[in-house]
Amino acid sequence: MNSIRARAQDALFERLGNRLFDANLGEDQLRAHVVQELDQILSTDLEQLTSEERLGLVESISADILGLGPIEPFLADPAVTEVMVNGDDSIFVERAGRLYMTDARFVSVQHLRQVIEKIVSAVGRRIDESSPMVDARLPDGSRVNAVIPPLAVDGPMLTIRKFAKTAFGTDDLIEFGTLNKQSVEFLDACVRGKRNILISGGTGTGKTTLLNVVSSFIPTDERIVTIEDAVELRLHQRHVIRLEARPANIEGKGHVPIRDLVRNSLRMRPDRIVVGEVRGGEALDMLQAMNTGHEGSISTLHANTPRDALARLETMVLMAGLDLPIRAIREQIASALDVVIHLSRMRDGTRRVTEIAEVNGMEGETITLSTLYDFDYGAGFDESGRFAGEIKPTGLRPMFSEELQHLGIELPEALLSAGLDPFKKNGFAQ
Repeated sequence: MNSIRARAQDALFERLGNRLFDANLGEDQLRAHVVQELDQILSTDLEQLTSEERLGLVESISADILGLGPIEPFLADPAVTEVMVNGDDSIFVERAGRLYMTDARFVSVQHLRQVIEKIVSAVGRRIDESSPMVDARLPDGSRVNAVIPPLAVDGPMLTIRKFAKTAFGTDDLIEFGTLNKQSVEFLDACVRGKRNILISGGTGTGKTTLLNVVSSFIPTDERIVTIEDAVELRLHQRHVIRLEARPANIEGKGHVPIRDLVRNSLRMRPDRIVVGEVRGGEALDMLQAMNTGHEGSISTLHANTPRDALARLETMVLMAGLDLPIRAIREQIASALDVVIHLSRMRDGTRRVTEIAEVNGMEGETITLSTLYDFDYGAGFDESGRFAGEIKPTGLRPMFSEELQHLGIELPEALLSAGLDPFKKNGFAQ
């Protein structure tokens, strides 16, 4: 049966070719073409297959061809958070922060290429030998990265970071242990008080998820402009303008980078600018926006610690191509940013906020940071092997407390005092 299936699928690709991805064909028309061709292809196997087997094979191959092949069940499984395809015969998935190899396989390299092309073409992107890597997204917002030869030496590679069907909220992150009520109340006050926030962390630590949650604290009467490489943010405020960068077309024209979108957003009268991730010269434009009346802006970047995040930001500003003195860049960073939130993926597979730091300013040539909340590694592990600790206040009060007070936002002493639970002592809502 497997050999018949593989032969039928290869023959179908050969017969239909690019018609499988013809945008002018409706889904019903395409399905009719696929079923018709499969009937003809399988007509030579009438003696080997019963009518039921043949019908089942046609349905199964149709689902593979018209859908996303063997990875379709993993995308439908809510327990799977990431799907990694390392060639046509190797598929891994991530569950609860850990990687598992599956028995699923693509029929051929051609089948995998067709699935990749189907995904990227649906969002107006392309992938071929002249442009062999691409970032895209699925209809549900899941992030897709694909790389093909000659860059991928061992065949096409596909990575899909899934989005939950419903966006996670603060209660979910508290339940996962990413944050606790104390830190959520503090971050809520920072956002309402228009502090400029940078979220840092490694790959897959949950920066975009946290950015979604932190952005949900923005008041509903403010105008928000979001800027992303591929749209992932899910904000539920009434007044949200979503901008997405655009790659160059097949002629190498039409490229619109994030930096251009950040500049353009300043002309759109935003109350807040939310940049999905800063990766290059747009860092300078973002800092200038924060320093010129667009307080309360939020962004993410890849870094190992809050201190590393500032160093990376400094490097990215230099990528803007302007000959700026290092001290001037550091002064811009120190003046623009108020809070750095750092996420880590722990060895137990969980994602935790491990530090919340305030950017104090400059001392000589150095940007100074104060750790306001820190993860309690000393609490050890629970019975299931998970870290038992949580993020706790260090006892330091942020320098911007008085500014928040002028805006009518209080930071109770218990919210910042180590060892106290403000939700039991000061009447905070449970």
